[in-house]
Amino acid sequence: MSDGPKGWFDEPRNVTRIVYGLAAICAGLVFADLFYHKHVHFGFEEWFGIWGFFGFAAFFFIVLAGKQLRKVLMRDEDYYDE
Repeated sequence: MSDGPKGWFDEPRNVTRIVYGLAAICAGLVFADLFYHKHVHFGFEEWFGIWGFFGFAAFFFIVLAGKQLRKVLMRDEDYYDE
């Protein structure tokens, strides 16, 4: 460990503040979905918060797919050693 000056992210309380702040912003954006008129091409685009939920589901799927892909692409620890 270095004895240098502590950064802003070294304090767990600050990291918690950022997480709660981002959650509040996301919730506010989903809530704002109630207050504007949407010009949609497809009927499902009128659903409340559809793009926020779609984005969450897509990212969740990418993380799960990445965990499975890691099993296929993973190399041994000494793969590059000769």
